Amino acid sequence: MSEQLSKNVPVVFIGSCMTDMVSFASRLPKAGETIHGHRFFSGFGGKGSNQCIQAARLGAETLVICKVGKDTFGDNYIQNFRNNGVFTDFAFQTEEASTGVALIIVNDEGQNSIVIVAGANLLLDHEDLKMATYAIGGARVLCSQLEVTTAVSLEALRMAHAKGVKTIFNPAPAIPNLDQDFYTCSDVFCCNESEAEILTGIPVNKQEDAGKAGSILLNRGCGAVIITLGVQGCVLMSSQEPSPKHVPARNVTAVDTTGAGDSFVGALAFYMAYYPNLTLEEMVQRCSYIASISVQAQGTQTSFPYKKDLPASLF
Repeated sequence: MSEQLSKNVPVVFIGSCMTDMVSFASRLPKAGETIHGHRFFSGFGGKGSNQCIQAARLGAETLVICKVGKDTFGDNYIQNFRNNGVFTDFAFQTEEASTGVALIIVNDEGQNSIVIVAGANLLLDHEDLKMATYAIGGARVLCSQLEVTTAVSLEALRMAHAKGVKTIFNPAPAIPNLDQDFYTCSDVFCCNESEAEILTGIPVNKQEDAGKAGSILLNRGCGAVIITLGVQGCVLMSSQEPSPKHVPARNVTAVDTTGAGDSFVGALAFYMAYYPNLTLEEMVQRCSYIASISVQAQGTQTSFPYKKDLPASLF
């Protein structure tokens, strides 16, 4: 345990760090072809990290458990956490793999071609979690996803659940046949429509579909289920209130929806930790508002709002 963590940090995220490298060209290249692009940018990504940054920008004390390479991308990523006030005691670096990257080419029609190299993200392991035992057990909320290995994500959920820490599980990217403990160790199970379909086999195109899929997930042992539906808002239900409730989305002009789901989940972790007396529906309404702000700007973390830029009524 580091001296810095002689106190508990309320919100802990375990997840991935990805450096997005995005090139824009008139068309996608053919095999073996080199073409000229007209724009390029790089940015910080990865679901766990994105969610952590959003929670921090809302005012949460946050800590991230992750692994990056001992390379420039890794150094930059850890500095990015520090710039956002995130505790980095368990942001590990390794020489055995590179920092995760996503190489993205986008054409003028918005179609893309993507190569993802998970790299160091997949080397986060049991020993790393063991080192972070104090942080996990002392949190108010722990959040995990599936961009690190399923074994590590599940172990973190189990550790938190055993200590009475509230848990959020975001099954993204979704895989079928999840271990039963992913459900029973999740106080809130939060997924989008495509993830819900993969997990339940039910195509989710509207509110009624989300209610059916959500009931299946709830019956697997989750404390509560939230299924986000993009412009249609989201549907939530819980073991105490199993009837589906629809929370509509704000009507805004979207510029870039990338990372909106991570903004939502990061905000949810913030509210669960700092406003536990709010109902889940009230939390979801506020999270939806925050996510709607993020889609009105380009980029992922660059689009995430700060507390100072949001209405006081959200706090």
